Amino acid sequence: MTEQIRRVLVRSLDDITLEEVSAPVPGDDELLVRTTVVGVCGSDTHAAAGHHPFIDLPYRPGHEAVGVVAGAGKGAEDFAPGDRVIIEPNLYCGRCPQCRSGRYNICQELKVFGCQTPGAMTDLFTIPADRVHRVPEGMTDIEAALVEPLATPVHAVAKAGDLTGRTVAVLGAGPIGLLVLAAARHAGAAKIAVTDLLPGKRDRALRLGADAALPADATDLVEQAHTALGGPVDVVFDCVAREQSMAQATDLVAKGGTIIVVGVGAGGTTPVRLDLVQDREIRIEGTLMYTGDDYRTAMSLIASGAVDTAEIVTATYPLEDAAKAFAASVDPEQVKVLVTVDAP
Repeated sequence: MTEQIRRVLVRSLDDITLEEVSAPVPGDDELLVRTTVVGVCGSDTHAAAGHHPFIDLPYRPGHEAVGVVAGAGKGAEDFAPGDRVIIEPNLYCGRCPQCRSGRYNICQELKVFGCQTPGAMTDLFTIPADRVHRVPEGMTDIEAALVEPLATPVHAVAKAGDLTGRTVAVLGAGPIGLLVLAAARHAGAAKIAVTDLLPGKRDRALRLGADAALPADATDLVEQAHTALGGPVDVVFDCVAREQSMAQATDLVAKGGTIIVVGVGAGGTTPVRLDLVQDREIRIEGTLMYTGDDYRTAMSLIASGAVDTAEIVTATYPLEDAAKAFAASVDPEQVKVLVTVDAP
């Protein structure tokens, strides 16, 4: 094991470097993990651009991580060196009412590994042993790297209630939107329309099983969606979370329908037509991250082949090219960009 390791430091989108730091040592109940694959999330690029409301610059990214256990502290002996693991990055207190009710994804003191703490875009990292899941037998590292991104859509779809036989609109065909499509289809949605500005992303949504893929800037978007889905939409998943997408969601959804806000807003005020929300009894609900049950569902979905990995993972870069990986992730034609880490 080397005494010095490489770790990605993000000061801005134009200033992403590798720093050398001392190799970490696992404390009690912690694992030492060697990173093999880590994803670049939309939250990462928003943070690097200075637009994420909850991540301060500079930061050390890496919350969509797969790795191999390299050591274990006292109390973490259930894991052995060589075990392949996926991290669940929500670091929660375990004491607040939300944690005690099982909703630790909205812990009052929540921190996210790789967002508010140094992450896994590095050679080695430590993490509490209860924050990792074993990679299922037969699952590749690339497939395993999609478990964390898929867990958020799985959680969002669960928040919407029973989707069996219902119509769904997904606003935004980025990584999260496309994975919401997969999760909603698995949950029994009868018809799904996806919107996006880019034709390439709309084509990808169709290849991944959308019944319709519509231009997000169409002046008659609502009419197109209602025609494609046979009327107003039962559930809208807003994976964009901007003023225009919320306005579209409110117009798209049926009376008594549900809008699930999945995307991270830029902060500040977003106008909402409360008159329509009140008059039509529209339910608007936010959704944050996931719990272990969502992780297990996501692993099952990926293992079943319900997610076309080749359509989702569009580029990979080695750790030393992390800056290029971030630049690629900003390219709207990309979906999921991964960083691979070779053993030192």
